[in-house]
Amino acid sequence: MKRDDMSKRQYFGTDGIRGEANQPPMTADLALRVGMAAGKVFNRGDHRHRVVIAKDTRLSGYLLEPALTAGFIAVGMDVLLVGPLPTPAVAMLTRSMRADLGVMISASHNPYQDNGIKLFGPDGYKLSDETETEIERLMDSDMAEWRAAPEKLGRARRIDDAQGRYIEFVKQTFPRTIRLDGVKIVLDCAHGAAYQVGPVILRELGAEVITLGIAPDGFNINAGCGSTHPEAMCARVRETGANLGIALDGDADRVVMCDEQGQLIDGDQILALIAEGWQKSGRLRGGRVAATLMSNLGLERFLDAKGIGLTRAAVGDRYVLEAMRMGGLNVGGEQSGHLIFSDYTTTGDGLIAALQVLAVMVEEGRPMSRCARRFEPWPQKLQNVRFGAKNPLDDRTVQEAIAEAQAALSGKGRLVIRKSGTEPLVRIMVEAETLDMVEELTGSLARRMEEAIRKAA
Repeated sequence: MKRDDMSKRQYFGTDGIRGEANQPPMTADLALRVGMAAGKVFNRGDHRHRVVIAKDTRLSGYLLEPALTAGFIAVGMDVLLVGPLPTPAVAMLTRSMRADLGVMISASHNPYQDNGIKLFGPDGYKLSDETETEIERLMDSDMAEWRAAPEKLGRARRIDDAQGRYIEFVKQTFPRTIRLDGVKIVLDCAHGAAYQVGPVILRELGAEVITLGIAPDGFNINAGCGSTHPEAMCARVRETGANLGIALDGDADRVVMCDEQGQLIDGDQILALIAEGWQKSGRLRGGRVAATLMSNLGLERFLDAKGIGLTRAAVGDRYVLEAMRMGGLNVGGEQSGHLIFSDYTTTGDGLIAALQVLAVMVEEGRPMSRCARRFEPWPQKLQNVRFGAKNPLDDRTVQEAIAEAQAALSGKGRLVIRKSGTEPLVRIMVEAETLDMVEELTGSLARRMEEAIRKAA
């Protein structure tokens, strides 16, 4: 299925199914149907079929986990429950445990009111658009004929050592010749899925860890903390004299960092740092890096000067990974901090990404402010416009404004406008040589969209 057809799907967006918990579509009934439909699709062969299910720390995880479990059991699949763990742990455990399917219950960086369902195939990769579309079709069909006979129902059991398995997996991506002794790190786990494993990994590698966001209560995930609110991390780094800060999102597949001065380091700077280092050591495959339409032109120019190509993909880590697989690349990611190093993982992993940066810092023997500022970014601004029933991109006057902005930026910058795949938002990104032009165009486009929304109300 083409990405242009994404809007025709009823349940799946760019990163699984997502919505407000206990409201359509994110209800227990839907979760049950996802379990039955996905179980039907992956019930292949005569072996005993298994699915790994993890979750983050949202209260609604207690609603969705048993519903999904019941759906899988109803079609004869065994369920392996691993509790709160990062999304990349699901991908790893699905492969390691020879499971047929992996499920992560999380709405990533969204507030606690939302939740979501992400699915991974037996190879640890997120499902293709085509497979998700097939699951959608089955969800809306009569499922009575798929119900397993009483003697063929699945079973559920908890995997008590899942955290330990993931901790060792992540640590193995860090060079054995390097230790983090003497490195002071502020780690913000966003009261999310990495609140237990994150501090353990860094401490076992020798770091002194100052923790934030490790007391989840079902409601505080991503609330004023984590990668979407890194201000607390930056402030704590300055207060404690730490060497750097690491902020994860709710399901820990995304990371934002800061240097010892509390200055943010985004995904583009991390891509530049890793690409340059891996090129020098001969580890960079394909001579290119995969990023998205949102990545800064400064990154593209930096890489070009180093003889490294840049492949731009649609927004979404699944599309970055698709570009990586097609091009035989092993480094890719998004400006937002979804970073994929396919030598180690099949999806974004915030902790593994942070360890790769730490390895460079220790090897170079320089402070983070010097080793993680690889290029000067072009002025860029991202602004969101929330809408109701009518998408403002369908309005003629909005399209005219977009055309005018593109003409103004011709040869002087970039304009990317897209509808969010997970929320009723239009995202406006303007990049130009001057901040004044960025502010002017972003503001005028947002105002035009808001006018169209008011007229349609």
